[in-house]
Amino acid sequence: MKITVFNGSPAGVNSATNVIVKAFLEGAMSVGAEVENIFLNDYNILQCKGCFSCWFKTLGKCVLEDDMEKLLELYNKSDVVCFATPIYTWNMTGLLKNFIDRLIPLKSPSIKKNDDKFDLKDTKEKTQKFIVISNSGFPGERNFDILRVLVSPCNPFLEIYRNCGKLLKSKKTEVSEKVDEWLKVVFKAGEEFAKNNKVSDDTIKN
Repeated sequence: MKITVFNGSPAGVNSATNVIVKAFLEGAMSVGAEVENIFLNDYNILQCKGCFSCWFKTLGKCVLEDDMEKLLELYNKSDVVCFATPIYTWNMTGLLKNFIDRLIPLKSPSIKKNDDKFDLKDTKEKTQKFIVISNSGFPGERNFDILRVLVSPCNPFLEIYRNCGKLLKSKKTEVSEKVDEWLKVVFKAGEEFAKNNKVSDDTIKN
């Protein structure tokens, strides 16, 4: 199993989001999963021009010359794709949104309908499973409502949300001890997912 995280935090490796990602990936690695943690702020990813050349001229290949081509290759080779982001203004970061916009070469100009929702057909059927990891600096679970809706089209297999995310990097003993206990559960989720292709109900409840 190959798990690739596309981390949209501008803080990159030092982000609170990455604290969660690391725990999950370490759990997955402990049972033999191949993992890769991509920090999008380290790559040159231009904004989609909306020219649709990837549909009608270059067929699946974007005309922009940047790092997105190799990221698309990595995306396609992954068994599991994880979108990771802090909450910025109720939403995913611009870094992650820009990356997701640039996935358009994987779509086709044909519309499909699912219930009352319309979407573009994939050029080939998706084989990946999707995971979403996010933290918010504010308390409360409602901070993730918009993100949950935005990621719903990819039908995430697992979503890990953490409010009061700044506490993930706290140096206060009483706080860090509680954070460590929670991160052990995240580690367990990564371990179970990589080993059994699912996460137990007990782990999800914790």
